[in-house]
Amino acid sequence: MSAGVDQDVFEQLVSAVDRFARERLIPAEKRVEEENDIPADIVAEMKEMGLFGLTTPQEYGGVGVNVSQESRLIEKLCYASLAFRSLIGTNVGIGAQGIVMDGTAQQKQDWLPGIASGDVMTSFALTEPDNGSDAGGIRTAARRDGSDFVINGTKRYITNALRAHVFTVFARTDPDKQGADGVSAFIVPADTPGITVAKADRKMGQRGTKTSDVVFQDVRVPESAIIGGPERLHQGFRTAMKVLDRGRIHVGTMAVGQSQRMVDLATDYALERRQFGKPIGEHQLVQGLLADCQADLHAARALVRATAETFDREGKAILQASCTKYFCTEAAGRIADRALQIHGGAGYMAEYDIERMYRDIRLLRIYEGTSQIQQLVIARRTLAERAGRS
Repeated sequence: MSAGVDQDVFEQLVSAVDRFARERLIPAEKRVEEENDIPADIVAEMKEMGLFGLTTPQEYGGVGVNVSQESRLIEKLCYASLAFRSLIGTNVGIGAQGIVMDGTAQQKQDWLPGIASGDVMTSFALTEPDNGSDAGGIRTAARRDGSDFVINGTKRYITNALRAHVFTVFARTDPDKQGADGVSAFIVPADTPGITVAKADRKMGQRGTKTSDVVFQDVRVPESAIIGGPERLHQGFRTAMKVLDRGRIHVGTMAVGQSQRMVDLATDYALERRQFGKPIGEHQLVQGLLADCQADLHAARALVRATAETFDREGKAILQASCTKYFCTEAAGRIADRALQIHGGAGYMAEYDIERMYRDIRLLRIYEGTSQIQQLVIARRTLAERAGRS
């Protein structure tokens, strides 16, 4: 079982992150929305707080929280705009966890201290123009050339690519094997010749986050760049799935943090806005919307925490993590819709936070495995586990 951080220290960290989100980040949200970037002074404060190294083991300079502790911290951080979480998200999650989980001792020593401090920004390069949900269909190729590999291909929607110092790149090292087999994971420094990062994507929401295409053209790396070393050749897809398993708990937690904020905004508005001579919160149909929001929120939070505990106890939670990602993000979508409805016409106006949050929350049902992919994982695991009992 993963012990994580000392409980007293952890509770102090929870309080610090909660204050930081409410007192520092929320007042900066409109600036981030207008400038489509996160102010440098906030980035520096996040580094100083150790937020980039939350999940990096303490021996490499990180905080070393377990999944349950990570979940509570990310929920507090995500009470503010999701853009702030995105800045640290690849270092805390998918961009670095492959090294933490499967890296060699040398790879961990080379990269994790910088990742923990925030001086090294990571990116997770899995999705391609024609392969997102079908991650096993990766076309980016890594051709062996002596003791090196030469990588060619394009990755799409890569978070923090413009900020990255290093990429975790998934490429097919055995062209004769289809699907998940034959894919390897490489640690590729961003300044390696042949890498081109495109301009930032224009998105529906989550302004301040940076996603881009990344093109690899004859990018040469040594075989020692394979995560886990040469003996883990063709094992990259297994690394990706382990990383995404934990990442789905993280995304579910993000949904809970934003859901709490939206419920609070809707409740405040229901108390203040008057129609027919009384606050709209006294009208039963508005109360029904609030009640449904609270039910979804409490169920989502309970599911996230139970799944995180399972992961810490057992080292995996494949079925539960997919259930968490699926339910919590869909619930957040429902809460966003109801919260905006409670605001009425005001909710459609950009001056109200709920308008931005309504757009921002939509992405959670898509990345790191769409809701439909989660349904497939859940159904197949359910059938397989039941069949295994007979």
